[in-house]
Amino acid sequence: MVVGDVTTGTELLVIGGGPGGYVAAIRGAQLGLDTTLVERDAYGGTCLNHGCIPSKALISASDVAHNARQAESMGVFADPAVDMAGMTEWKDGVVTRLTRGVESLCKSAGVNLIEGTAEFVDDDTVRVAHSGEGQGSESLSFEHAVVATGSRPVEIPGFAFDGEHILSSKDALALESVPEKLVVVGAGYIGMELSTVFAKLGAEVTVVEMLDDVLPGYEDDIAAVVRERAKDLGIDFNFGEAADDWERTEEGIRVQTVNEDDEVTEYNATKCLVAVGREPVTDTLALENVDLQPDEDGVLPTDDQCRTAFESVFAVGDVAGEPMLAHKAMAEGEVAAEAAAGEPAAFDHQAIPAAVFTDPEIATVGMTESEAEAAGFDPVTGEMPFRANGRALTVDEREGFVRVVADADEEFLLGAQIVGPEASELIAELGLGIEMGARLEDIAGTIHTHPTLSEAVHEAAAAARGEAIHTR
Repeated sequence: MVVGDVTTGTELLVIGGGPGGYVAAIRGAQLGLDTTLVERDAYGGTCLNHGCIPSKALISASDVAHNARQAESMGVFADPAVDMAGMTEWKDGVVTRLTRGVESLCKSAGVNLIEGTAEFVDDDTVRVAHSGEGQGSESLSFEHAVVATGSRPVEIPGFAFDGEHILSSKDALALESVPEKLVVVGAGYIGMELSTVFAKLGAEVTVVEMLDDVLPGYEDDIAAVVRERAKDLGIDFNFGEAADDWERTEEGIRVQTVNEDDEVTEYNATKCLVAVGREPVTDTLALENVDLQPDEDGVLPTDDQCRTAFESVFAVGDVAGEPMLAHKAMAEGEVAAEAAAGEPAAFDHQAIPAAVFTDPEIATVGMTESEAEAAGFDPVTGEMPFRANGRALTVDEREGFVRVVADADEEFLLGAQIVGPEASELIAELGLGIEMGARLEDIAGTIHTHPTLSEAVHEAAAAARGEAIHTR
């Protein structure tokens, strides 16, 4: 690439090297497009560097320590010491290996890589300000552009992230010591995952949430399993409270909340993690220069080929809206690249799985029973509790269940919800079933290995047909 005032060209420009962006770039190059990827921070985006991967690494590490302490019922007695700095170093090593892998994959595919921040100049040109002081900028013309700039943690008034007292999820994942007392604002999936991590590592965790339960958007019986397990870990929940203010104290900080009756509550803490959601990053792009305007949520609306209102510009991943999931971004990235290459690609929303890596895990795909009813189906459901699953008992997991949702008449699989051990892995079979148009009899008629957790999927499908063997 030429640095300076000379404009160079590319057929496919991808702005952002997260899951949606790097997949779009690699797929575009595979299809023969001259492809350029611009990334301003680190390849792999938030997911690999500050989100999915580091959080799951810490979840796994904290599980090792917690499970060792809780194994007396199996006849195992241990009291492991936790070196948080060492744990963080191990987590960072995992992250580095994966981000370097992304960069290597892009180069191997023939993608041109540029480090910097891109903003639109006009209909077919961006200006890239190179990373680093005094590094200058360059212009780049394009035929098609994919916006994959991701999202960032939402700040709430009075709680600006400072990395010391008020933490974002990114800050929390970089801690080298376990806070003695942690206040978590928000009981969504990020708040619940990180609350669980630090509780298992020995922190005294208090969660404050404006709503009346954890994990809004998930069915009550699913949220209840996770909430009760969190309480068993010592996490204290305070619902119907909004974070209002905070101040430093000699011992750390004091967080103030207020409820709908204007009653004030104060919590002493070492640190406060604010995890109330994420917002798309579009303010760096100068979108007005291509006549694009995000909606009121900051999202760039797209069609089924991930095109925005400006035909040559696509948007994928978090910037294209909910669900903000890395695997959804990857799928959109492939669709956008294929559409840019003239392929007959389209994105299908019906079978996007979602997982929450709490204790126990949650995973869902397709419709819930109420959603199926709203869509005009006459749904039938079947459940298998893990307390009746042999493999679950051998790993000392008794809570949770597998539930399948199907059309009562034709028995087509419409959705599934799992809360329990390895839910994030088990959901793949049910997602495939929805994608392939499977019926309940297809799942119930498939021999599942014994003893495995997957037998709960088999039994749930049989239960929906009134043919359950191992449940009443």
